[in-house]
Amino acid sequence: MAPILLCSALALGIIFERFWTLRKKAVIPADLGEQVRSWANNKKLDAEHIDILSESSPLGEILAAALVNRARSRDIIKEAVEDTGRHVIHRLERFLNTLGTIAGIAPLLGLLGTVVGMINVFSSILVHGVGNANELAGGISQALITTAAGLTVAIPSFLFFRFFRNRVAGYVVEMEKQAIALIDTIDKGARR
Repeated sequence: MAPILLCSALALGIIFERFWTLRKKAVIPADLGEQVRSWANNKKLDAEHIDILSESSPLGEILAAALVNRARSRDIIKEAVEDTGRHVIHRLERFLNTLGTIAGIAPLLGLLGTVVGMINVFSSILVHGVGNANELAGGISQALITTAAGLTVAIPSFLFFRFFRNRVAGYVVEMEKQAIALIDTIDKGARR
């Protein structure tokens, strides 16, 4: 039960941390893309604006990568955005593999606890005989509790793992749209 309880505490910590970190306003602030495109149109692209933008949010970091390379070709800008995007996505997915691992191993830990408990019950039967059926049933019941505990940890962990992966995937699509819109704006400005 101790490893299952440890997995439970770790899963809860990850879930709360991911809920806080993956808030929409923290990852993709409202109107940020529009504001940055306005800066690009009005040529308000000094180093101070870009540094502030880069530190403001994951979306800001991606858009800042495009602005830093705005004087280069469209392909180089896209490459810089993609490189930065890979790092941003890696940070957004932080701890999700751990949560998925907990979802995978918690039922196995529960099953291991049940098997060990059943071995103890049968060892006791070998030594003392069948004897009291109530004691036998109590021992089996106690062994099965670990399986229930493992599943109780695994099911919510798996659900939140899938929930957060889908949330990150949605953010990635939105950040791609914002980055492409900014690259188009930079490209139009360069042609003028």
